[in-house]
Amino acid sequence: MTTTEDRSRLVTWDDPVASWKAASGLGGIEVLRAIEEGDLPAPPVARLLGIEVEQVSEGLVTFAFEPAEYHYNPLGTVHGGILTTVLDSAMGCAVHSRLRAGVTYTTLELKVSFLRPVRVTTGRVRGEGKVVHLGGRVATAEAHLVDGDGALYAHATSTCLISSSGAFTGVGAA
Repeated sequence: MTTTEDRSRLVTWDDPVASWKAASGLGGIEVLRAIEEGDLPAPPVARLLGIEVEQVSEGLVTFAFEPAEYHYNPLGTVHGGILTTVLDSAMGCAVHSRLRAGVTYTTLELKVSFLRPVRVTTGRVRGEGKVVHLGGRVATAEAHLVDGDGALYAHATSTCLISSSGAFTGVGAA
């Protein structure tokens, strides 16, 4: 199959280990606000997918992106994995926003319900994540993926494991 138009995309990112080191000693809300303000770089996955921090407050984080062709699956819609990434990021960061310095989390369980397809014509969508419960070892969160008019495209729930060991940070990973 030949195409008449060449499509390409260049993605650059900052060293994630340097970012993690720069963020050490900061609480979750401080890290997220530093990313929101541009004082810390966005993580590589956000740069890869074009996800941007839209709102950060304690227990509530919103990410947004503009659907593009490079997000598409073979059916001509944004791949569910991209939507799941946005929702998982919003929920996880909502939990992170409530954690003090030296405490981290990892997603244990994730459930997403897709309600309608997202396409380029949908326009900018945002994943709004909020903490439902924050305990000493486990947190739960929920998120909604909506368009500019507030129409719901997907919703999700998550369970996160909280750790003060730093075991999930990836610092020093090869």
